Amino acid sequence: MDAKLKKSSGLLGRRKREKVNDGLEERVVQVRRVTKVVKGGKKLSFRAIVVVGNKQGQVGVGVGKAKEVVDAIAKSATDARRNIISVPMTKYSTFPHRSDGDYGAAKVMLRPASPGTGVIAGGAVRIVLEMAGVENALGKQLGSENALNNARATVVAVKKMRQFRDVARERGIPMEELWK
Repeated sequence: MDAKLKKSSGLLGRRKREKVNDGLEERVVQVRRVTKVVKGGKKLSFRAIVVVGNKQGQVGVGVGKAKEVVDAIAKSATDARRNIISVPMTKYSTFPHRSDGDYGAAKVMLRPASPGTGVIAGGAVRIVLEMAGVENALGKQLGSENALNNARATVVAVKKMRQFRDVARERGIPMEELWK
C-alpha cells in the first residue's frame, strides 16, 4: 500500500520513491507553502492535498506536509490510499440520491444528474467526483473555499449515500415497493 522506498547513494542519503502500481490515479488538488514560527525564525514547509481514485467507484483524499513539494505530494498520496472509500453509483454513472456533507465550515451538496450532463461542480468537489468515476452529477460548495475541507466534506456526503437495494434489504421489502 505505501510507496516503496529504495536506498540510493544520492545527495544526503535521500530515498528514491517508486510509483505504486495499484490501479489508482493521483491528482494534486493544492500545494501550499506553510510556515512555522520558531525561536530562530520561520520554518518553511509545503502542504499538499492529493485525491486518488480508480474512476470505478473508489476514491480517497489525503494531506501531507514536508520540506519539499515532491515529498509532500508522496506523503499525501500515501495518506489518500489509506483513506479510500467506495462511491455508490447507478448504471448512469451518477448518485442514487441527493446528499449533503459538511466538514468544519465547509458544506457540500451533491445531486444526481441525468445522462449527458457531466460533472457540474467546482474546485475540490469536481476533482473528488472525477477521480471516483462519477460522470453525471451536480455539486455545490457552500460556506467555505478551503480545498481540504471541501474535499473531505464531499467524502462525508458520499459516505452518507446508500444504494436502493441496500435500503430495501434493510427494510425487508422488495425494491419495487420503495417507490410506492
